[in-house]
Amino acid sequence: MPTSVATPAADEPCAYCGSRIFDHDPICVRDCARDCGSPIYFCNYACLSIHVEENGLTVGDACAWSPE
Repeated sequence: MPTSVATPAADEPCAYCGSRIFDHDPICVRDCARDCGSPIYFCNYACLSIHVEENGLTVGDACAWSPE
């Protein structure tokens, strides 16, 4: 199913801290593992990073790195 791209409203709040996203460096995230639902907006990478950490969104992920 294709996703559409649309510019969020000028007063769109950050999903983590509630700040207006366009007052900062906005990031749009979609969970495409679950049918690419509605986008979630964060005002910057710090809020996105904290959201990911607090919700354990990397726990059980297949990503692994080994120096060997």
